[in-house]
Amino acid sequence: MLKDLRNYILDNTFKVTILKGKIDILNYLEIDHFDDNKIIIRYKEGTLVINGKDLIISKLLDDEILISGKIKTVEFK
Repeated sequence: MLKDLRNYILDNTFKVTILKGKIDILNYLEIDHFDDNKIIIRYKEGTLVINGKDLIISKLLDDEILISGKIKTVEFK
């Protein structure tokens, strides 16, 4: 159990979880662009482009970001 917890805490894999009206992103590097129609997030292997309407950053931590709004497309580049 302790080993599983340690692996979870030390995991630095880029992860995207898409929920209804929300996107949770873990282990990103930085936000390259942000407005209410488009958000571009840079991660180790490329960029993530989120297009939509009324996009807001609901949670912003060093390694996690939660975006809410009317999400239309999500592209990995």
